[in-house]
Amino acid sequence: MTQILNPASNLEPGTVALVTGATGAIGKAIAERIAARPGYHVVLICRDAAKAEAAVEAIRYRTGNEHVSFEIADLGRKASIDALAGRWRGPVEVLVNNAAITPRRREETPEGIERQFATNVMGYFWMIAAFRDHLSRSAPARIINVASYWAGGLDLDDLEFKRRRYNNDAAYRQSKQANRMLTAAFAERLGGFGIYVNACHPGDVASTLSQNLGFGGHESPDQGAGTPAWLATEDKGAEVTGKYFEHHREVPCRFAADRGAVEALYRACEQYG
Repeated sequence: MTQILNPASNLEPGTVALVTGATGAIGKAIAERIAARPGYHVVLICRDAAKAEAAVEAIRYRTGNEHVSFEIADLGRKASIDALAGRWRGPVEVLVNNAAITPRRREETPEGIERQFATNVMGYFWMIAAFRDHLSRSAPARIINVASYWAGGLDLDDLEFKRRRYNNDAAYRQSKQANRMLTAAFAERLGGFGIYVNACHPGDVASTLSQNLGFGGHESPDQGAGTPAWLATEDKGAEVTGKYFEHHREVPCRFAADRGAVEALYRACEQYG
């Protein structure tokens, strides 16, 4: 397998970027765009080892970058994320939170958390918390939360659709609103550590995720990866924090502007450990 546990000791100097959900259409394209940049070591964070291996080989072939590898973690389970962070010994300059699912029926993780909320929201939250010290030691560092303009309907009293009837589109929109709100919360908390946190819409890409939601998509994965990869590698991603972007442009985020709701959501997420 092409896993690495200690990039700093095993590889020549470079910028280490972690990309979650990197076997999906957009995640793989983000990882490839970053890997195509000189001096980047890209680590795909995935659930499925066979898919991860294939993605690594494809990205290496297309970019010529041999410093592409993978790590296994279930982004919907805190223990799995903590284990990944616990065994990590190298620097992390870039974290791209991208992993998302849209199950058509309500499911729960073994810990009893609604699975879409666990992966799409808590996965971002737990990854940031688990890698905060790694990012801080590598500062200036940056976090890019892949969100969406397809966002809204968040219910702070029913985050897991225990009261409401579950609908995967409603759950997805809620999760993307939460991503944008938590970006503002973490930007405020991590600014003093030299960590820049921004969110973005990745583009309208035909993917397994969009098909599960009943949508198509008019952009290629590479087009969809443009804004996340830009924030991960270009100057803009380390010039501002707590912002939301679409198509390489900063866009006001009404969800992040509601400071009371942002703090309430952050406190609610903290309760999950």
